[in-house]
Amino acid sequence: MRDFVVKMVQNMFRTGFLVRASHTLLTWVITVVLFLHNTDLRRCEERGELLLPALFFLLVVLSVLLYFTVSLMDPGFVLTDTAKGVHGSSEETESMIPESSTPRLRRCGFCLLQQPMRAKHCQTCKRCVRRFDHHCPWMENCVGERNHRWFVVYLLVQLLVLLWALHVGLSGISNGITWELWFRGNGFLLAALAVVGVFSVVVVLLLGCHLYLVSVNCTTWEFMSRHRISYLKTFRDEENPFDRGVFCNLWDFFCICRTVVWEQVYQRNSPNPV
Repeated sequence: MRDFVVKMVQNMFRTGFLVRASHTLLTWVITVVLFLHNTDLRRCEERGELLLPALFFLLVVLSVLLYFTVSLMDPGFVLTDTAKGVHGSSEETESMIPESSTPRLRRCGFCLLQQPMRAKHCQTCKRCVRRFDHHCPWMENCVGERNHRWFVVYLLVQLLVLLWALHVGLSGISNGITWELWFRGNGFLLAALAVVGVFSVVVVLLLGCHLYLVSVNCTTWEFMSRHRISYLKTFRDEENPFDRGVFCNLWDFFCICRTVVWEQVYQRNSPNPV
């Protein structure tokens, strides 16, 4: 029993427990600071107007839930190297792809599985991930085909929380007779504002980059390493074999919840098979 508990604790730390715990703790510490200081939220509570404080609290809870959803869910690990595993189990899907025209599969040199198109081996997770985007140290998980849309939704919700927190924090800055008294009265609030400000800039940049990449149906890995990816070398720099137009790309990304056969999409636009 003791060995089991020790192993479970080790696994928790090895799978990003400290990162997730730190993120959660920091989120709630800042939330408590905003509620305890004389901010708009506190003044609303004192007047008995609980709608805005309740909405802010629920938005924070939603951001934390989305964080753990993206962090803990399967990003799209490749579990098999069979053709069925790559093309999906649907007979209809398999029949739509002529065997002779399907780009040949590549075997991963690390986990020895055949990789579907747009998959990549993650050195941190030690697994191949379908439609690999990047490994996020903030999440301690890969962002791939299954959780990418939720990652973008999380960024959007997190940005709303951060911008609202900035507004609330600024509303609580009080005056002081001297600089020392001013810092003493606003110290915790200023520290919270500094953290929120830094995270706001990071989230804005991340969200902007990912929305652009999603709109052109490109991943971070493909954008950064295009010159090293064999199935993109036959196309010019401005060409993308997976791009179906902004509207279709956004619709497919956010609304189509299924494994996409990228070999089929590629075959329609490729001048030569890989």
